Amino acid sequence: MAQAQLTPTVMPPKTLTDRYRGAVIEDLQLPPAFALPYTEHVSRVIELAYDREFSHIPILDKRRKPLGYVEVARLKEKWEAGQIDSNDDVSKYMVKFKRSSTVPYTLITPLTPLNELEEFLKNDIFALVTDYERKFVLAVATSHDLEEFAKRGGF
Repeated sequence: MAQAQLTPTVMPPKTLTDRYRGAVIEDLQLPPAFALPYTEHVSRVIELAYDREFSHIPILDKRRKPLGYVEVARLKEKWEAGQIDSNDDVSKYMVKFKRSSTVPYTLITPLTPLNELEEFLKNDIFALVTDYERKFVLAVATSHDLEEFAKRGGF
């Protein structure tokens, strides 16, 4: 009887998918998103941001679609320097999302794999997690969220 020869199994290099073992954004257990309407006054935005210790806040239009975000530290800095009227609408100071045919929109949902989120966050400071139709902002995900998840999961 001939002996079967065992050939070593060559494992593919470890990929980002392996790193998170198939986990998706909902596995991060992110708190619900905190977003504000574009008509909110600067003074209220600063107050709410510091109460919750947020550094960036998504800004929404009247249909709750994301328009952009405000960098809280920069907003507060301008306010303290007297460069902003506290009754101004936050939309005057937000960073607008780029929407064009040359800049594709990356849909990030609760079921987006964490490896895709990690790739996205290489070029962006946070990701807005939305429903599939992009009607509602559900959460905000950051690199810090990924790092904490990796620590908890031993990745």
